[in-house]
Amino acid sequence: MKVFWGLGKLLTLLFWLVVLVNLLSPFVYPLHQLINAAGAGLAVLHLLEAVFCLRSLRGRPHPWRDRLNILFFGVFHLQTLQAPTASKAPHA
Repeated sequence: MKVFWGLGKLLTLLFWLVVLVNLLSPFVYPLHQLINAAGAGLAVLHLLEAVFCLRSLRGRPHPWRDRLNILFFGVFHLQTLQAPTASKAPHA
């Protein structure tokens, strides 16, 4: 599974690189608008993921780095985070 999440991160990074190149030097007419729209949509989705995960990242050693990674990689970074270990509560 780690290979899948790593490949997803790599492809997402490649997509952001294409969006950045498109912003600096626009591609042909219909393609540059589609790439900009897809980039804006993905940015909104990743921003929503970061907002929804604010509370769960508070106990992490570097929550701002995790938030930044979520903005870049989205769910591919969320899946690589280890689940917090719950303290053992006494059973009644």
